[in-house]
Amino acid sequence: MRKITIIPIGCLLIAFGIDFFLMPLKVLDGGFIGIALISNYLFGVKVGVILLLCSLPVFLYTWFQDKSFFFHSLFGMIFLSYFVDLFDPYNPLGPLISAHPFAASVTGGTLIGIGFGILLKFDTSTGGIDLLAKLLAGKLKINVGILILIMDAVVVVTGGLLFSLDTFFLSVATITAGGLATSLCTSKYFSY
Repeated sequence: MRKITIIPIGCLLIAFGIDFFLMPLKVLDGGFIGIALISNYLFGVKVGVILLLCSLPVFLYTWFQDKSFFFHSLFGMIFLSYFVDLFDPYNPLGPLISAHPFAASVTGGTLIGIGFGILLKFDTSTGGIDLLAKLLAGKLKINVGILILIMDAVVVVTGGLLFSLDTFFLSVATITAGGLATSLCTSKYFSY
């Protein structure tokens, strides 16, 4: 029952981060979201549709690894794809975002990271790179947030070659904030 509540909340946070903070500035996130954003910026393709298409191979892999995780993540993928495309036309913070691109990128990344962190903490995901990272983190003995950060960096560097230097640096701020927020949400122990 908790997962049924957590999945839409996490997906809403991710969608808000993407639609309200990243897309108005043409900033990238990493992973499949970054691939979907690049496709949107270059070709005008709906982000949610690309997310669904990119996630299918990961879902096939997950089906054979962990069926319960598969089903919960399937709901996450559907919710996220729907919410991202639903909120795409809205830009409630437009002038504020344009005036403060760095703060907007960090805020967007933080919302995305918290959304993913909440989902991962409750053993679910949205089927993208976070699902792949969740499956690989235990095998590689790396915190899932750090693994997502590494995978995201690959996409952002690739996207940075296609867009401006400003987009690249704002995207680096986004994935850094997102990776740290995810790590904090998924850490089992804090040492002070």
